[in-house]
Amino acid sequence: MTESYDYIVIGGGSAGCVLAALLSENPSARVCMIEAGKRDTNPLIHIPIGFAKMTTGPLTWGLVTAPQKHANNREIPYVQAKVLGGGSSINAEVFTRGHPSDYDRWVEEGADGWAFKDIQKYLIRSEGNMMLAGEWHGTTGPLGVSNLSSPNPLSRAFVRSCQEYGIPYNPDFNGAKQEGAGIYQLTIRNNRRCSAAVAYLRPALHRANLHVITGAQVLRILFDGRRAAGVVYAVKGQIQVARADKEVIVTSGAIGTPKLLMLSGIGPAAHLKAHNVPVVQDLPGVGQNLQDHFGVDIVAELKGHESYNRYSRYPWMMWAGLQYALFGSGPLTSNVVEAGAFWYADRNAPCPDLQFHFLAGAGAEAGVVSVPKGTSGITLNSYTLRPKSRGTVTLRSSDPRDAPIVDPNFLADPDDLRVSAEGVKISEEIFRQPSLRKYIKSINLFDEIKPTMKTYEDYARQYGRTSYHPTCTCKMGKDPMAVVDSQLRIHGLDGIRICDSSVMPSLIGSNTNAPTIMIAERAADLIRGNA
Repeated sequence: MTESYDYIVIGGGSAGCVLAALLSENPSARVCMIEAGKRDTNPLIHIPIGFAKMTTGPLTWGLVTAPQKHANNREIPYVQAKVLGGGSSINAEVFTRGHPSDYDRWVEEGADGWAFKDIQKYLIRSEGNMMLAGEWHGTTGPLGVSNLSSPNPLSRAFVRSCQEYGIPYNPDFNGAKQEGAGIYQLTIRNNRRCSAAVAYLRPALHRANLHVITGAQVLRILFDGRRAAGVVYAVKGQIQVARADKEVIVTSGAIGTPKLLMLSGIGPAAHLKAHNVPVVQDLPGVGQNLQDHFGVDIVAELKGHESYNRYSRYPWMMWAGLQYALFGSGPLTSNVVEAGAFWYADRNAPCPDLQFHFLAGAGAEAGVVSVPKGTSGITLNSYTLRPKSRGTVTLRSSDPRDAPIVDPNFLADPDDLRVSAEGVKISEEIFRQPSLRKYIKSINLFDEIKPTMKTYEDYARQYGRTSYHPTCTCKMGKDPMAVVDSQLRIHGLDGIRICDSSVMPSLIGSNTNAPTIMIAERAADLIRGNA
């Protein structure tokens, strides 16, 4: 049986949840959203500290990168969410939006109408900030944003150590000034994660005109000539077809979107033909221009047990669970990544070129170095905000069940290695400032040696990883490698748009969840204005 809708949204991540909710506000618009993952029922999703348990496992696609030739040929775990809410259901809940110049740069790159002055209203419209207001913040939007009620003492010590190093205090990374160190605001409301599924989709689920299908993988997009007409998807082994009378909207993320487009015949013609995929539209930019933040962690072992590692021991774990269940308070209300900073590898840069995330724990994420069993630790992550390296997403085969080949090409540009190494150096120096140093027993791999810049570069190559911010694989613009126009319509085709992080012309200098939600908010206006 073929179902028919006005709009089919492919992918129930941050952008998909926003679009499904906003488009279904019109009661006469029939909206269907199809998500490969399950519903967001896992309790770890909704407990803020749960993110630390979700960087592997059934809520992800289990991807690893191609061998990274500039990072010691390592195959790096590449976490992509496979659950309703997408990345917003499993990320570290850090709320940053980038520097205004990031969006102004998009215009220079061919994305007309996406300057900061054009998109700021969508950032504000989405935001429901419980602490900050004024011209930089929204207070009535669906996305709950709040301050931690009681940051760990080590997170406070990190902020003081940054000031001792020379980085000023900043109470608002999303205000008039990005540079500085402080406690992050988080996408948490009432001590529970506020994902896009919670913020946008859940209040809309009662609508009769909104149909959400989970556990269903879209296999390909159907076309009538140059016009997208619907999708073929599989659910519990059964092949189904859904027709779209108005538009197909692809929101499968910077990895899933180019994969689906190529399986549907949209992409580099030679690559498609090599996999026996009939070409619908030759677009060489599909799957190219992959950009991601390459994060490098340093870890220190503590003299005592002040960090959240203490709660890995049974009595403490039971006490924390009881505290959260009875009072909605305690360590489970933390995201672990409580504090951070924006600063400079190059002091002549017009805006910060490094971001730091401080974790009041060690071994919180899969693949990150920890501390000896029975001890406690802390972690400081840094990354180059605007990397010059460019990677790819390509097909492994024409079988939709096969994972694509993801090659972020980390550190291909020497500048990225230079800035990454400087980030590691600054991280170590922050750990050696008085406010943190008094807690630290040893800094892993750095206390035994006298490091040089070569040491920091080698360390970055060996221990760097994804920061879960893939973007730009179906970029917006006008040049031959652009995939969508400034209205997010795929060049040369009708009835189809891409409305997720893959359309960014270049990577934003911050975490990417809030900018992705902004893209979807704006896309909803573009679509509704065009219906």
